[in-house]
Amino acid sequence: QVQLVESGGGLVQAGGSLRLSCAASGRTFSTYVMGWFRQAPGKEREFVAAINWIGGSTYSPDSVKGRFTISRDNAENTVYLQMNSLKPEDTAVYYCAAARILRTRKEEYDYWGQGTQVTVSS
Repeated sequence: QVQLVESGGGLVQAGGSLRLSCAASGRTFSTYVMGWFRQAPGKEREFVAAINWIGGSTYSPDSVKGRFTISRDNAENTVYLQMNSLKPEDTAVYYCAAARILRTRKEEYDYWGQGTQVTVSS
């Protein structure tokens, strides 16, 4: 069982930066793939980035490549999402999630946090 708690969301102007954190409970955190997803009002939850247990592989859709970076600290049981050059279209609730295998489909993630709101003003 893994419990996830996100933090770091807020209101930021376009072009600004935010760093999201996701703290995980459980001794097996380091064995999980960790992912970030986001969901804007009226839209499907979409994949943002994922990182495997050694931090060696990450995936990001084109919309965030070059602006967002996922990282993890296994000693601290925490995964991060650094978001730079934010745009109004990045406004969404951001969720972290845990899976056994590196995937981009939300259906393949086993555990989810409650989400943190990110709002980017123009």
